[in-house]
Amino acid sequence: MKTKVAIQGAEFYAFHGFYEEERRAGNTFIVDAEVTLKTFDSSDDNIHDTVNYETMYHIVRQEMDRTQKLLETVVYNIITRFRDELENISSATVRIEKLGPQLGGKVEKSVVEMEY
Repeated sequence: MKTKVAIQGAEFYAFHGFYEEERRAGNTFIVDAEVTLKTFDSSDDNIHDTVNYETMYHIVRQEMDRTQKLLETVVYNIITRFRDELENISSATVRIEKLGPQLGGKVEKSVVEMEY
């Protein structure tokens, strides 16, 4: 049986962007993060048998607070920390959406997603 744990639609105001103006002004970002457990045994109803999604959120929050030029770097840092810090996971997917990127025309969002 495959078990996944996720946070979806976590909203952050952060200062990521390639251009200095983007980093100065900031923007709204939406993060979805999901991990797949290697195993899950629910017989004792123990949180240590799974991944605490509060821990996932704190990792995401810390990385969103660290300004980067590239969203790819932010996603990479989150997914790497998931791999290194969360026990019992076999895979992860992280997606960041930047709402209303300034591209010279109307664009709802830009998106970066990585899987491992």
